Amino acid sequence: MSVSLPEQLPARSAPRKLATGVNPYAPAQARIMRVQDLTSEIRLFDLRFTDAALAESFNFRPGQFVELSVLGVGEGPFSLPSSPTRRGMFQLGIRRAGTLTNYLFDHVIEGDFVGIRGPLGNGFPVELFEGQDVLLVAGGLGMVPLRGLLHYLIDQRDRFGRVMLLYGTRTPDQVLFREELESLARRGDAEILLSVDNAQGKPWGGRVGVVTELLDQVSFDVTNTYAIACGPPVFYKFMLEKLVARGFGRHRIFLSLERRMECGIGKCGHCAVGYTFTCLHGPVFSYWDAINLPELIYT
Repeated sequence: MSVSLPEQLPARSAPRKLATGVNPYAPAQARIMRVQDLTSEIRLFDLRFTDAALAESFNFRPGQFVELSVLGVGEGPFSLPSSPTRRGMFQLGIRRAGTLTNYLFDHVIEGDFVGIRGPLGNGFPVELFEGQDVLLVAGGLGMVPLRGLLHYLIDQRDRFGRVMLLYGTRTPDQVLFREELESLARRGDAEILLSVDNAQGKPWGGRVGVVTELLDQVSFDVTNTYAIACGPPVFYKFMLEKLVARGFGRHRIFLSLERRMECGIGKCGHCAVGYTFTCLHGPVFSYWDAINLPELIYT
């Protein structure tokens, strides 16, 4: 199966047209089809555009995001944990963290409508990964954007080499998509290693320890592998050092850095770090691009 992908957004310019409409400020209506609890504070929302043509044509690059709005409540950016290879519906992984997300958790139910603008940002350079091995490393909520890329790689398995996922959380009940990942591992669709900092006496068949220790459990050819990382600031501090120590060139490491984004089109300036706007030039950066932007990585 193959899918056409939109070109990268031009640097330092707001998108003139989005899949959701010519006006980049105007959202398209989408209906919430299903809501699932991933943890006590994180939910997975399945959405479908009410415009049937848009629902079937909506395309995006793994790693991009959308802006979700509720009239009278607010708007916020959310990454897409689903793959463009699976048309008709798309998913958002949302953590309870403020006014908008509290409203989504406490008042929005299946069948309700929200506004969606997007897709936004640049996404992962999946063309570079073709014929290569791909190593995904995630910490905590960083599994949300990487799940969309994981599905993309699996759905087009013949275009890529080995697909490896290393994922760590604090405790077993914080592992996102646990049953799904365990199923993928059993089927052999990807090589998956899971770890928790502390099992807390709960049933757990994975490793116990910090996620960086999982790198010692796998072997790979760094000249034929791209590493993709997403996680909290402390995750980047140690994981990036470990990846470089294992021999990865900084041009072969890509990061999803979604912090500070608000408007999504480079107008509010909230995500600006120097002349870089996370929502336009990111949220995906190579390590070379991000190495001179420590504020972007660690705050």
